[in-house]
Amino acid sequence: MTMTIHLKRAYDAPAPGDGMRILVDRLWPRGVAKAEAHIDLWLKEVAPSTALRKWFGHDPAKWDEFQERYRDELAHNPEPVAQLLGLARKGAITLVYGAKDMEHNDAVVLKSYLEHAKKRA
Repeated sequence: MTMTIHLKRAYDAPAPGDGMRILVDRLWPRGVAKAEAHIDLWLKEVAPSTALRKWFGHDPAKWDEFQERYRDELAHNPEPVAQLLGLARKGAITLVYGAKDMEHNDAVVLKSYLEHAKKRA
């Protein structure tokens, strides 16, 4: 079974191929109107803990350690992970995030985690 999981910044325009748009940040992105964001689900529970988010601070030097810590949090938080996997099995989903850095953010780690979890399932 193939799953299609896209990543997109909250500041980028929605597209028809996005499928279900899921905001995976704990905080709503600054300057984005809820009506214009076209978010189908805001799954705060899958976001990194506040402590981890503040520790990371989007510092690329902490990227490897952040990935390990966030994967550990996800492993201990199976309900929202299972919810995302269930949605992804039904059709395309887009993990929406607010970070400026498109390579070093929680959505990148989450997408990889979901893709690996699917292989284990």
